[in-house]
Amino acid sequence: MTTTTAASQPAARTPLHKSLFAQVIAGLLMGILLGLMAPDFAKGLKVLSDAFLKLISMIVAPIVFCVVVHGIAGAGDLKKVGRVGVKALVYFETMTTVALVLGLVLAWIVGPGHGMNVDVASLDAKALGQTVDNAQKLQGGGISAFLLDVIPKTAFDALARNDVLQVLFFAVLFGASLSLVGGEKGRAVSDMIDALSTVLFKAMGLIVRVAPLGVMGAVAYTVARYGIGSLTQLLSLVALFYAAVALFVFGVLGAVMRLSGLSLWKFLRYLRAELTIVLGTASSDAVLPQIMRKLVHLGIKDSTVGLVVPTGYSFNLDAFSIYLTLAVVFIAQATNMPLSFGDLMLVLGVSLVTSKGAHGVPGSAIVILAATLNAVPAIPAIGLVLVLSVDWFIGIARALGNLIGNCVATVVVAAWEGDLDRERARRVLDGAEPMDVTAG
Repeated sequence: MTTTTAASQPAARTPLHKSLFAQVIAGLLMGILLGLMAPDFAKGLKVLSDAFLKLISMIVAPIVFCVVVHGIAGAGDLKKVGRVGVKALVYFETMTTVALVLGLVLAWIVGPGHGMNVDVASLDAKALGQTVDNAQKLQGGGISAFLLDVIPKTAFDALARNDVLQVLFFAVLFGASLSLVGGEKGRAVSDMIDALSTVLFKAMGLIVRVAPLGVMGAVAYTVARYGIGSLTQLLSLVALFYAAVALFVFGVLGAVMRLSGLSLWKFLRYLRAELTIVLGTASSDAVLPQIMRKLVHLGIKDSTVGLVVPTGYSFNLDAFSIYLTLAVVFIAQATNMPLSFGDLMLVLGVSLVTSKGAHGVPGSAIVILAATLNAVPAIPAIGLVLVLSVDWFIGIARALGNLIGNCVATVVVAAWEGDLDRERARRVLDGAEPMDVTAG
């Protein structure tokens, strides 16, 4: 995938009505108004959100495949590719551990569940549906089952099911093989994949144009169904989680970005349109292709972007990790179940494992939380019912935190490996080389 460098001169500002960010904000505000003023009509607008997410999902797998294959084949150094992968995993584990510990410590200190005095026997187990069963199946497979699941039955099956991790596995294998073949045949296939990625990104540009409608539909449905006051019951947990994510992003990730020589504030401003889409849809998947393209435009080699971003969607879920330990301790406090230091360490250890299976599992947050609770005998799994009513609202910050964490991870690994053009990155973040993802 090629990147054109613009001349270093002030760029003309995009008219406000043509700005994707402004359009998405307008859609978000319109969704709130419709949800409040015409709730019955607003509930029917969920189809707009569902359609937008399906459109994005339709091209995620082929874009990941093309970017990864072309990046590895273009790198020409398989040792370098392996090095990037190892560094990414080291970074992922480090940040995941920090996030889990942060959630654990904040829940222990603040105690959002203290005083609720919930009687476990009064909780309705039917509200969980198949969640606990799915969690037990997920947990019962163990690490070996997880590793086997990374390998697709067929390449076409992985693409058809849109399993990003399996697509990534096949893409790395295909890209490495293409690099080894080399010569005229290798270049022909590589050029074809590069051309295909150009077409796919053009399609992405067309799809992103309807993002404001998708955000409007999602927000209108949410406000109409849950209402603005639906957070009251568990406001302390929601507020603490949002504060924890903000602390992690601006404290931990902000420090990491400074070490990489870039400003987190400018970085977030650069990604503001994508972050706003995630804010409205509560799904980081909705912007995966755009994010990859913007990171390449920032000055990061496409091989690094292609490896780190999709892998991070399964292995680097920072905000989800905070939520996991925070929610587990909250449930224990709300049900008056005392936790020893050993129990807290067990929660931390189990969460390190269960958090890796979050992406790609339907209702992933609740399912993985249930799997974690099932592994900690001191905490009643039925307590999961307590957080069901606010999961959507928590999911907004969860998706935003996960996305920001993965974008920062890509910058850090690229800087660590020497795959980041810092001068170009500074120009882009300063607005000297703007990018319009709707242009394809």
